[in-house]
Amino acid sequence: MMSYDDEDCSTEDHEGRPESGIRRTLYIIIFEADTKLGHLFDVSLLFAILLSVLAVILETVPNLQEHHKLFFFYFEWVVTVIFTLEYLLRLYVARKPLRYAFSFFGVIDLLSILPAYVSLLFPGVRYLMVVRVLRLLRVFRILKLVRYVAAIRVLQRALHASRYKIYIFLGVIGTLVLIMGTLMYIVEGDHSGFSSIPQSMYWTIVTMTTVGYGDIVPVTVLGKMIASVMMLIGYAIIAVPTGIVTSELYDAQREENALLEKLVCPHCGVDFDKHNHKHS
Repeated sequence: MMSYDDEDCSTEDHEGRPESGIRRTLYIIIFEADTKLGHLFDVSLLFAILLSVLAVILETVPNLQEHHKLFFFYFEWVVTVIFTLEYLLRLYVARKPLRYAFSFFGVIDLLSILPAYVSLLFPGVRYLMVVRVLRLLRVFRILKLVRYVAAIRVLQRALHASRYKIYIFLGVIGTLVLIMGTLMYIVEGDHSGFSSIPQSMYWTIVTMTTVGYGDIVPVTVLGKMIASVMMLIGYAIIAVPTGIVTSELYDAQREENALLEKLVCPHCGVDFDKHNHKHS
């Protein structure tokens, strides 16, 4: 019988738990949610993330920004300092700091604090702090939602398996956009708003995706015929990536189901389905 990862079962042990000492204790609190302190740490972190994102959103409301500008400024920097210390602490307690730094959550943790510091030079960048909402993905680990972790793994496997097909699809689309954009530039010209090939390519993308802003429209008969063809092509194009990913999802789910039938939890010794009901 096979057993599945400890990460799926209880912890986020990507970086390796330190062998002993204060680093080990801090690691358990910061990276694992099985203890009371660890659970409290993660839940508090989630609330801080939510409040931080909410503050960034509310700050864009003119009335609130005018009357509470200082509050938002100090609050965001307090949260940023807390997140910075937390990030540095994660690097300190991780047995392999670089592995954590370049992991998915490590990159997200870094991106959640960078906008605040970059905004000292470029003020508008500060609103990118809403990326902190991605840190809420940790809720899957905190709430021990094992079945959702398995679902994410299926989706990840499907996207990975279909990547070459998607690359080819995007290449074909890019070529089509270039050719049709150039054609519209020749047919319509500057007097119709198709002032350059990039501008015409923009129109092609808007038309193919059936968005149709209407800021640029063809006026010649030939241009309208080309536009009609592009609209029809657009409907077909939208369905292609959906079909590719759906097919791979089906295959990935079938493989996952076959794998789970052979898995047992190393902690409780029961099969996966019973483990879900027991621990989630």
